[in-house]
Amino acid sequence: MGMQEAAPLVDAHLDLAFNAVEGYDPRLPLEQARSSRFGQAAAARGMLPMVSLPALRDAGVKIVFGTLFAMPVGANTDLKGRVYTTAAQAHALADEQLSYYRQLAAEGEITLVKSQADLETVLHAVPDQAERSMLGLVTLMEGADPIREASEVAAWYAAGVRLVGPAWGATRYSGGTHAPGALTPAGRELLHEMGRCGMALDVSHMAEASFWEALDLHRGALCASHSNCRALVPTDRQLSDAMIRAIVERDGVIGTVLFNRFLRPDWQPGDAKAAVTLTDVVRHLEHICTVAGDTAHVGIGSDLDGGFGLEGSPAELDSYAGVPQLGQALAAAGWRPDEVAGLLGGNWLRWLAHALPA
Repeated sequence: MGMQEAAPLVDAHLDLAFNAVEGYDPRLPLEQARSSRFGQAAAARGMLPMVSLPALRDAGVKIVFGTLFAMPVGANTDLKGRVYTTAAQAHALADEQLSYYRQLAAEGEITLVKSQADLETVLHAVPDQAERSMLGLVTLMEGADPIREASEVAAWYAAGVRLVGPAWGATRYSGGTHAPGALTPAGRELLHEMGRCGMALDVSHMAEASFWEALDLHRGALCASHSNCRALVPTDRQLSDAMIRAIVERDGVIGTVLFNRFLRPDWQPGDAKAAVTLTDVVRHLEHICTVAGDTAHVGIGSDLDGGFGLEGSPAELDSYAGVPQLGQALAAAGWRPDEVAGLLGGNWLRWLAHALPA
């Protein structure tokens, strides 16, 4: 077996709880979940589900960053669900999702990864009686509005949240995607509290001005859980070369999104799935590596359940179980086995080893 097949896979961005509280059951085998009422409704919107816990295990995933995501009212998105207008409502939505992750952990479906010791437990666990590998989940808050005030960062950290992304669109803390702006005074306080608690910073979705200010203020671990290259897809949702370089200088990792719209600038929802392939993913990865000067700062942040589905993913992917094919595409492009293993999970594992508390 080649190293790329044996490498544990890490996905730094999936919206498991967001979808679950809206009615999708990720514990089911994927085909059964697709045939559920939620799955059929998603398919009718052109978003056939790609993700379930069994599919993640089948793909060899060992660690996933599971989000807490509250959607603001008026969001221009195909995502359907409850929305918030106030910090209290955002807090309640995120707390409900955190409770769902705790429920999955109590059922033995996942292990919540809060420390380096938890990480080691997951990586070295033997399969259970059902021959299921242990699946670890690191909790990531996408958009900081559920933090009602900066002083609550410590409570969210105590509850198990290990990364916070201050932005999605604009939030009370930060400019964001399609909403240029710097950190607000509350955002600067948020970054101070995150540093004090040891909370890692996720710069995905941050507007350029807020990104650079956050890097000056936050001296702890940082990453971009799910961001692609602006040089290839020129929108503010992606990272400029200067932003990539700054993340690499801080030993951060950048998770590449497997959404066709973020992989090719000429692709739009409704276009043919076959127009985008894993070769396009490799182009983004290799661009980051060229800017970085090495392959140690790239990973997967697929977002495969984040508002798109089968129809919006590369041609080779029929479900999440196809994600390891990315390793084969990289090998065909000349990547060494150790570089492929780093991309599939090793780079994120190295990052977690210093981002998580002992």
